[in-house]
Amino acid sequence: MKKRDALFDNAKIFLIFLVVFGHMVQPATHESREMYTVYTWIYTFHMPAFIFLAGFFAKGAGNKDYIINLAKKLILPYLIFQFVYTGYFLFIGKDGWLNAPFYPHWSLWFLFSLFCWHILLIVFRKMPPMVGIALAVGIGIVVGYADSIDQTFSLSRTFVFFPFFLIGYWLTKDTVKKWRMPSVRVASLVFMTALAVVIALAPEFNSDWLLGSKSYQTLGEPELGGIYRFGVYLLGILMTVSVMSWIPNTHYSFTALGGQTLYVYLLHGFIVQWFRQQDWVQINNVADFAFYVVFSGLIVYLLSTSTIRTITQPFIEGRAALLKSQLGRNNDNDRYRTN
Repeated sequence: MKKRDALFDNAKIFLIFLVVFGHMVQPATHESREMYTVYTWIYTFHMPAFIFLAGFFAKGAGNKDYIINLAKKLILPYLIFQFVYTGYFLFIGKDGWLNAPFYPHWSLWFLFSLFCWHILLIVFRKMPPMVGIALAVGIGIVVGYADSIDQTFSLSRTFVFFPFFLIGYWLTKDTVKKWRMPSVRVASLVFMTALAVVIALAPEFNSDWLLGSKSYQTLGEPELGGIYRFGVYLLGILMTVSVMSWIPNTHYSFTALGGQTLYVYLLHGFIVQWFRQQDWVQINNVADFAFYVVFSGLIVYLLSTSTIRTITQPFIEGRAALLKSQLGRNNDNDRYRTN
């Protein structure tokens, strides 16, 4: 079996940790300037970088079998979890629990958009890279002027984030690894630090600009919204390069978890939304902050374990290979004890 690349698995596990942590601490950003700074800084890159990696691993996109398998991998769990989260949100008393299938619950937009990005690749992969990327950026900017393009079918995010997916598709492993050069690392460290200082000191910035789900009219900039979004694109690209330059290319005990991020992404909402609904998220000091860092890491680890994957694989991947393997081992053990 071909050994997985540690750089990309480490990047995926780091980014899914930030997804969980960002979702967990979001309620605390309204009361704490420090948490607002951390949250906004994370959101400048964590989804662009995650989507970039999804595009990077989409090299085989385009053929019929690939699309059929992708529908099973993404659309089927989307429909299953759309139904499951509807029931769960009703159970915990969350407002807005009744969502139609075409209006994704919370983080489920990513599955629908990811499927759409692969479909868009069928056309965009035939264009010269720079032409396709420029066109994708142009479309992402233009859709912000249409109030009708919103969270329905995840259309807004599909178009807004597609440039990051397309950039990832065209980049090679060698190019990504060149970002680890000392000069790039030094520049990236300065840039990331400067951005954190700007976010901390500047007047509060509406972080909804980083989510890609709302029109410019809704965000209060019906005329200059396109310029704002172009700036968000530049910020996302620079931060993605900066963060990736510091991801280690070494195999650690947790590196293999990078191959299980879909499980974490789909399942962490059950824990996060429970905490939010109970109004338990309070960050008043460094100890509280450290707790949620550790707790988010534990959530990532727990949802990546073989036990959780064995139980949920039929719903997430539409197959029960892990369960059959476990039952097979149990039967073998039973026969061994009998003999």
